[in-house]
Amino acid sequence: MRHSRLWLAATIIALALIIGFVLSVPRTRDVGDTALPRSVDVSVPSVALRDSFKKGVHTITGSIEAPNACTVVSANALFLNEASSTESILLEISLPEDSGVCLQIPTSISFSAAVNAPADLPIAVTVNGAPATTTAL
Repeated sequence: MRHSRLWLAATIIALALIIGFVLSVPRTRDVGDTALPRSVDVSVPSVALRDSFKKGVHTITGSIEAPNACTVVSANALFLNEASSTESILLEISLPEDSGVCLQIPTSISFSAAVNAPADLPIAVTVNGAPATTTAL
């Protein structure tokens, strides 16, 4: 009599586990839509910058709003000397995508770049290749 009660209890527990497993496993029809890549509107953050000119060198400093404090920002300034049009300075800012675990709180991150160029040139700014709006510090 005791063995039959033990077998009955074991069978009920096993059935409960199997039914729970079957109900909790995702089906391919449930996962199909989430696996497709979705287009995400990527907005280019505004860049605040300051240009100081001394002895033929532009030192461009500023800040950019990054998605989190773990983001590493790098800046490179280039002197564009185009014979057919106006000369200018191109500031290329690299803001890589988040690749780790970090608290997602927008943070202002500073950068600096220097370039040899004549005085009073316009500065064009790109962030990851896309044109960015600028504000003066």
